[in-house]
This record gives sequence, structure tokens and C-alpha cells, in this order.
Amino acid sequence: MYEFEQISAGELMVQLAQRLQSRRLEKGLSRQALADLSGVPAPTIARFEQHHAISLRQYIDLAMALGYTDALKELMQAPIYKTMEELETIRVNQNRKRGSHAKRG
Repeated sequence: MYEFEQISAGELMVQLAQRLQSRRLEKGLSRQALADLSGVPAPTIARFEQHHAISLRQYIDLAMALGYTDALKELMQAPIYKTMEELETIRVNQNRKRGSHAKRG
């Protein structure tokens, strides 16, 4: 069983929204200025910062506009494992292109 950090998707969205807002404010950008840079409408930025709802595409557009393209490209770049058994499974499956087939009985 996996024992990764226990955080809900909602809690992660809150953290991401807070970080994006902090980065925007650090750069001295209004929501409209970030909207102009990213192509994401200012009301969508406000909804994300206040209600933590946004599409993945819009989040990527915002992050890229703030200079985080390289950080996004690093997400899930390398496998994460907790045990040697899991590492071996990753090694065996590292070049797979599809999920496993259901066994026929």
C-alpha cells in the first residue's frame, strides 16, 4: 500500500491557488495584467484565487506567464517509490506504453 503524503485534491488546489496569487503579487501584477500576459480571463484568475477552481490548461497558462515553464516540465519527470520492490516494478515497466491486459480465465 502506498504511503504518500495525505492531502486531498481540494487542499492541494488551495495551496496552488495561494502560491499563484503570491507569485502574481510578488511580481506586482494585477489580475488584469496577468490575464493580458497569459490569455486567461481576469475573472477566471479571481475564481481560482478565491474558490480554487480552474482548468489544467488555464493553470498551465498562468504558471507559464509567471515564468514557471521549467518547473512545470519537471512535474512527474522521475518515478517516485517507497520500497525496493516498488523500484523494481518501476524498472521492469519503465518503457510500457499501455496498461496491463485483463487476465482471461
